[in-house]
Amino acid sequence: MSQWIAVCQLDDITVGTGVCALVEQDQVAIFRPYQDERLYALSNIDPFAQASVLSRGLIAEHDNELYIVSPLKKQHFRLTDGYCLEDENYSITHYEVKVEGNTVSVRSRH
Repeated sequence: MSQWIAVCQLDDITVGTGVCALVEQDQVAIFRPYQDERLYALSNIDPFAQASVLSRGLIAEHDNELYIVSPLKKQHFRLTDGYCLEDENYSITHYEVKVEGNTVSVRSRH
């Protein structure tokens, strides 16, 4: 059964960057783009490189959608749903994220 897991404080995430959090056994990358007030959460695992690096990627815009660009092989993953722009077979898990007060929480998938 899924539940909300508090992972950090909003102030811990610099605007325009991402951080990695452990949500149960999953590595989750949480992003705070410049473009809007929302936070986004995706798997931190780059499926092309099998490495835990997406929280260190660059936030980019393409066709009015926000993406995280992998720092290794440069694939784009849409922040709203994890869709891979270059190859939909490699799309990644998206997580629900919320802020209450200053606390950032992610909904577990288990």
